[in-house]
Amino acid sequence: MASITCAVCRHAVGDTERFILPRSRDTRVYCSEACLVASEETRRRARASFRRRWLSRVVAVALVLGGGRAAWHRFHAPTVQSISFETGEVRPAAPAPPEPIYYGPAWPPTDDDWLAAFARTAWAYPLPGPLRRTPAISDRIFAGRASAGHRPPMCRAAGRCGVDLGGGLWGEHVYAAHDGVVDHVQRGVGDERGAVYVRLAHFGGMAFTHYVHLAAIPRRIARGVQVKAGDVIGLVGEAGGDSPEPAVHFALSVRPSAAFPEVFWDPTPLMARWPLRLPAHGTVAGYVPADSDLTPPAFASRSR
Repeated sequence: MASITCAVCRHAVGDTERFILPRSRDTRVYCSEACLVASEETRRRARASFRRRWLSRVVAVALVLGGGRAAWHRFHAPTVQSISFETGEVRPAAPAPPEPIYYGPAWPPTDDDWLAAFARTAWAYPLPGPLRRTPAISDRIFAGRASAGHRPPMCRAAGRCGVDLGGGLWGEHVYAAHDGVVDHVQRGVGDERGAVYVRLAHFGGMAFTHYVHLAAIPRRIARGVQVKAGDVIGLVGEAGGDSPEPAVHFALSVRPSAAFPEVFWDPTPLMARWPLRLPAHGTVAGYVPADSDLTPPAFASRSR
């Protein structure tokens, strides 16, 4: 009988002590446990090396196939063409820089400063459209009572202190020409300074608009109330004197401080650019409706 040798160290294996590792195809005999462990470690390393070699081969083949496909498309595939026109890239417009805050004309303001201030703000024509009433130049001044030490008011141009606007109907709406605050309200009758009269302050109390010969004033119009351009501040009345036709006297004045006299400007050139406000139902909307807060309530019969 042939002697059995160890599969690792090739020493003869006796009958008394041997280590056998049975396998389906190969049965190996070892002389000791150390040889058995060394043999299994060698087999494990061999299997790992075999798997790494196959994995690297598969990766190489995949890279070759992928690169070849990309190269074929790069040099042989037809170029993709669009049948539509390509639009330029649409980028959102940069936000416009904010306009500087306007605090009013320079100090002390000149006529050019006032013209610049008047031109950069929104105004409204004092009477409703659609027709623009032709203003008649007036030399009358209706200013508030001057306190002691105040200089008397004056006109910027002689004989051009304000305008008379003929109303098509007695009781039409009279609108605030500019945003402001009610500075003076006069609801009396028989006063030589215009009887029913409203004065609005603008530009921080440095400019004023005057509305004289009104038929009535809304109850909400009181000193200190803020109004917007186009708000109703009264109704067209009668100028009296030689002209019994419905009319309202409108004036624009400036007074930067108590150290200056109140100067009345001719508003005609400015009013030519002011937009007209159109009532929702025509000029008849100027009459007092049933739910109006205007006084007196019974003047509608007078307008016929």
